[in-house]
Amino acid sequence: MRKPALPKALPTTLSAIALTGIAALALTGCSAGAEAAPADADAPITIATLPLGDDPTAENPIDVFAELFEEATGREVEVTDVPDYLSVVEAIRADHVDIGIMSGFPSALAVNTGEVDALVAFEGIDEPVSTCVVLNDSPITEVADFKGKTVAFADQASSSGFFMPNYMLHEAGLERDVDYEAIFAGGHEGSFAALQQGQVDGACTAFMLTEMGEPMFPFKDGEWRAVGESPSMAVQGTVLGRKSLDPETRKVIEEGIAAVFAAENAEALGAMGSFAGLTQTVAPAPASFAPFAEIAEVAGVKLEDLK
Repeated sequence: MRKPALPKALPTTLSAIALTGIAALALTGCSAGAEAAPADADAPITIATLPLGDDPTAENPIDVFAELFEEATGREVEVTDVPDYLSVVEAIRADHVDIGIMSGFPSALAVNTGEVDALVAFEGIDEPVSTCVVLNDSPITEVADFKGKTVAFADQASSSGFFMPNYMLHEAGLERDVDYEAIFAGGHEGSFAALQQGQVDGACTAFMLTEMGEPMFPFKDGEWRAVGESPSMAVQGTVLGRKSLDPETRKVIEEGIAAVFAAENAEALGAMGSFAGLTQTVAPAPASFAPFAEIAEVAGVKLEDLK
């Protein structure tokens, strides 16, 4: 079941510095730690998510997730689309929804506020999180060649679409908005469109999207090249929950997530399938997110500032 979309929390064109300040205000506006309401075995489980997939011929990964999650939990699932990662966090923090599933960096930022809980963490695997791609006829052959060029990123709170590739360019000696111009396209699809239309010289995105191919990655073999890969991440994603969840609902969610993200569901889950089959840690310690601090700081966001 889908509910009306929540309003957008932040414009995606904000600079990373502005994002830091506004996110700190948005995520600390209310007191945390509300009393857990009594368990209601008939209450739906609510989730906030970014829209995933716009191919009318393919089943939306969120709809697949909701169906599998209902089967696993025996509870109705209500899905609310929101426009960006920070809107997911705000919906959870404000008790508008029960959970959200997010990649590593926005999870780390959210957990560090102390106003949302990490219910389940998906441990990372030893493969790149991100890659930067160019059209096949581009003169760019390596990340360092982006000096003086324009690069598209997906979203300022995206692990694979900003934090990791931004760090990759930093490690190649390039500083954002000094050595190259950064464009935030509002999502991975926007980055690909900008590259196709010649608006940017390269697009940095999730490594797994390039492996999935169409419709998630719109370029055919021979039309594009990868020119760099990022490091891996210790935590690939997290199921975040509102702090007021009752213990019984937490347990139902944890067991449901374990069932839905089994390896055999990877293909059916589409863009969410990257979490399927990964080792899951229930109630991960905040220290699990500490390795994100350096990479976040390179992007102009200090995790310790978001408290």
